[in-house]
Amino acid sequence: MSPDRQEQLRGLPAVGRLLEHPRVRQWLRETSHRTVVAAVQDAIAEVRRRILASPREPDAGPDAVPAAVLDLAEQFLQVRRRPSLRRVVNATGIVLHTGLGRAPLCPAAVEAITEAAGGYSNLEFELDTGTRGKRQHHVAELIAELTGAEAATVVNNNAAATLLILSALAGGSEVIVSRGQLVEIGGSYRLPAIMEASGARLREVGTTNRTRIRDYAAAISDETALLMSVHTSNYRIVGFTEETPISEIAELAHRAGLPALHDLGSGALLDLARYGLPHEPVVADSIAAGADLVCFSGDKLLGGPQGGIICGRRDLVQRLEAHPLMRAFRVGKLTLFALEATLRHYTDPIAATQAIPALELLLTDSDELAPRAKQLQDLLAAALPEERFIVCSDVSYAGGGSLPTNELETVVIQWRPAALRADAVAANLRTAEPPLIARVRDDAIILDLRTVRDRDFSDVVAAARHAVAHDA
Repeated sequence: MSPDRQEQLRGLPAVGRLLEHPRVRQWLRETSHRTVVAAVQDAIAEVRRRILASPREPDAGPDAVPAAVLDLAEQFLQVRRRPSLRRVVNATGIVLHTGLGRAPLCPAAVEAITEAAGGYSNLEFELDTGTRGKRQHHVAELIAELTGAEAATVVNNNAAATLLILSALAGGSEVIVSRGQLVEIGGSYRLPAIMEASGARLREVGTTNRTRIRDYAAAISDETALLMSVHTSNYRIVGFTEETPISEIAELAHRAGLPALHDLGSGALLDLARYGLPHEPVVADSIAAGADLVCFSGDKLLGGPQGGIICGRRDLVQRLEAHPLMRAFRVGKLTLFALEATLRHYTDPIAATQAIPALELLLTDSDELAPRAKQLQDLLAAALPEERFIVCSDVSYAGGGSLPTNELETVVIQWRPAALRADAVAANLRTAEPPLIARVRDDAIILDLRTVRDRDFSDVVAAARHAVAHDA
C-alpha cells in the first residue's frame, strides 16, 4: 500500500471526534443520537472502502478525508430520515401491482380518509340511539344493496375472510372443494394450509382439470359442514377441463342441508365483459345463483382499500360476527371510510368506471395512451437530449392475481440508456424522489403509460435526470 493511501486511511476520523463537529452537533439536535452515530459509522466505512478500492493513487490530501466522511454521513442521514412508506410512480403498466399497494383509491375515498383521520367519528356509535354500535354495519347495507345479499361484513383481507368462514362454519368438520381449486396466491396463503389453520378438514374431489357435480355429491357425509367453490383468479386451467358452476354446487348443498361458499378472490361488482375486458364472476351473480356466502377482496377489481368482504345469508353472517376471530380480523376506521366512499360509486355503474382509478386504468384504450406517450416523450427528450426515447406498442396486465391470462394493449416509452446499463438506470430511478418503478427488458427501460398519469410526468422527467446524473 502506498504512503499516500496509508496517510488517507490514518486520516479517517474517529466517531467520537466527529460527534463534536458543529455540523454533527446540529444533526444531533434534530435526530436521535443512535441514528446519527449509525450514519457516521456507515460513512467512515464507505470512505475506507473507496480509498482501498481506488485503482489509482489518491490526488487529495488527508485533510479531505474528514470532509468526505461528513458529506457522506449527511447523505446517509437524509436517507435514514425518509419515511419507509413513500409514494412511488408506477411505470410498470401493472394496474393492481401488489408490491406497489394494488388499487389506487378514488378521490372520494382519499377525502373520506383525510376527514376521518383528523378527528373523531361515529365508528362504533349509533347516532339515533346514543348507544354502542358495530363498525361493520356502516358498509353492510350498501354491500347488500349492491350484491343482492341479505347481510354483509368486512374483515382485513380476503384470506382472513376465508379463514373466518372456515373456522366459524366448519371447524372440526369436512369442507369439500375441487382439486383444481386448491389455490396459492403468494406469500404464505395456500388454501390447504388455511383449511388446516381453521380446524376444518379438507376433502378434495375430482381431478386437477375436471370436477363434476357427482364428485361433490359422492363426497358428502355426516362429517361435511360446507361445500366450497374457489374462483381461480390468479391462474387458468385450459384444454380438457370441466368446472362445476356455483349454481349446481349450491343446489346440491341445499338438498343436503349444507351452506355453499363461493370464494371469488378478485371480486368484481361489475360485469367487465360489457366494457371490453374478459368476463370475471360478478358477486351479485353468485348470490343470485344460490351461494350462501361470497367472499372477495376490496383492493383488486373492486378498486378500493385492502379488505375482505363477506356477503350472503343473514344468519351465517351473524355467526361470523359472533366468532372470536372477528375481533382479530376487524378493519380500522380509515378502511371503512375509504370502502364506503368507493362502494357508493357503484350505485351508478357507468360513473364507477370513470371515478374508480383501477377500473379507469384497466379500461383505457391504447389509442388514448398514444398522445400522452408522445407528450411525455417530448418532455424527456427536451430534458435529456443525449438520450433516445422511442414510443412503441406493448402489453400490460391487470396484476394482483386478476385477469391472469389477459394482455392489455398499451403504449410505452422505450429508453435504451446511452452510457449506463438499463438495470443500473432502473436502480437509480428507484432512488429518485419520488422513486420511479419501471420495467427492464432487453437492456431498455420501459415506461408504460397505462399506469403513468399526467400528474406524474414532471416526476418521471426528474427521476430520469436523477438516474443519469447519479452515476455521472
